[in-house]
Amino acid sequence: MNDFGTGTQTVVLVLFTALVTFTLLMCVMAGPDRDDLTNFYTGYLSLTPLKNGLAIAGDYISAATVLSTTGIIALAGYDGYVLAVSTALSLVLLMFLLAEPLRNAGSFTMGDVLARTMPGRATRVASCAVTLSATLPFLVVQLSGAGSLLTFILGIPHVAGARTTCIVLVGSLMIIYAALGGMRGTALIQMIKIVLLLGTSATVAVLVMNRFDWSPDAVLQAARRGSGAGPAFFQQGLQLGTSAVDRLDFAGLQITVILGAACLPHITMRLYSARDAPAVRRSMSWAVGTVTTFCLLVIIMGTGAAALVGSRYITAADPHGRTSVLMLSQALGDGAGSVGTTVLYAAMAGTVFITLLSSVAGMTLAAASSLAHDLFAHAVRRGRATPRTEMTVAAWTSVAVGTVAVALATLVEDWDVGVLTTLAICIGASAVAPALTYSLFWRGFTRTGLLASLYGGAACALVLMVFSKAVSGTPSAVFPNADFGWFPMQSAGLVSVPFGYLAGWLGSRLEHRRRAAGSLESRRLYEESEARLLAAAE
Repeated sequence: MNDFGTGTQTVVLVLFTALVTFTLLMCVMAGPDRDDLTNFYTGYLSLTPLKNGLAIAGDYISAATVLSTTGIIALAGYDGYVLAVSTALSLVLLMFLLAEPLRNAGSFTMGDVLARTMPGRATRVASCAVTLSATLPFLVVQLSGAGSLLTFILGIPHVAGARTTCIVLVGSLMIIYAALGGMRGTALIQMIKIVLLLGTSATVAVLVMNRFDWSPDAVLQAARRGSGAGPAFFQQGLQLGTSAVDRLDFAGLQITVILGAACLPHITMRLYSARDAPAVRRSMSWAVGTVTTFCLLVIIMGTGAAALVGSRYITAADPHGRTSVLMLSQALGDGAGSVGTTVLYAAMAGTVFITLLSSVAGMTLAAASSLAHDLFAHAVRRGRATPRTEMTVAAWTSVAVGTVAVALATLVEDWDVGVLTTLAICIGASAVAPALTYSLFWRGFTRTGLLASLYGGAACALVLMVFSKAVSGTPSAVFPNADFGWFPMQSAGLVSVPFGYLAGWLGSRLEHRRRAAGSLESRRLYEESEARLLAAAE
């Protein structure tokens, strides 16, 4: 399907160059002073609720959401619809349960929230470790996908050297965005990205509906035929299977997405940039509305790809359907080489490219901030680091995190690394979510419980995912020719999420019995800040 000539590729290259130049300029102009931590981590709390809401939505909607979810809808129908709804519900849950308490408790990072009642090096180190374990897999997935995706968009032969070059290019740009832009610079990039994404997606969705005379039933019936699955397209099972274990796996995956997607550190970090509790509520309202609208557009685009492109062509280009939205933009034009097709394809390709860049920049900033603020400034220097020193460390850790992510992405560029997305969300649901909810709402939560939930939840998710059938033992696994798995599911959340909550509870109860003084101190610190935490009272 990607048979455009040099004219279209030239238009795409010009658009890419313009977007990169413009966004880099905005990043540099909005970047913080070298000795101003508040500006670097929160952007002076200067974003309006609308801007902050768009930035939260931009961080939340990654390239995986745009490409993978659309592909799953195009190939698996019902399973993809449920995934899109779960993605929107996760942010709704964050809005109603955690957003305001997080803003009231936080300062710069997740470590600040957790250290509020349980100060100490162990808390900071654990927070940094879990932040990295949840962020690095996502970064590797985004960068690894960038290689294949950019070779497809630009019509470059799909060879290892070309993919590696694309990965290094995207990785270099993400390091510059994170190191120079800080919170306010990356927020501007996220706002540009979400506006472009909504505009191009809405255009494609309108063209899909117009192609079928605005009849939802006609679109659905054409999608059923194009999928080749018949009635099964509207039933659960095309993605994971229909056995009892597969149905449990499907339910566990949706629960994991709902609990974990919005709890990832690069998402919660955005909440600290709201100036007060009313501002964070309004910001989340804008973010939820934006994400919900986009998920509706994704459903239309995924269904349209199944109807107009067909699963046979989609899987031929990519077995997981990640290029389906680009192929749909080609199918909606007036034919290869026409002005309409060239403009639509270039617009969608440019939007996907800026989505890739902004997604990895936000994740890199979150990881670098935790390393600089939690690990260096508090765990190593015990709060005695100067702002200028901490900012210098944050800039260099951005380079370090980006370099490691690029190196890992190039090593696994031939693998099917989609499982790393599931791993990152599982860690968010199994480690971050229990630690945050207990810390914010349970007076009896202790340091032992915190470490148990963070380390125990993350380790459980990691072990189960390594030995799951998503990694080995099935034709679609990362290692299809090996079989060392004993966990019968593709997502660990059904086991690891309860394990994370149980570990936090048991750890806290154990500390209450063994060290009453330590647990009473944690309780006292919680009660001192409870009114401000839950009601923003001074």
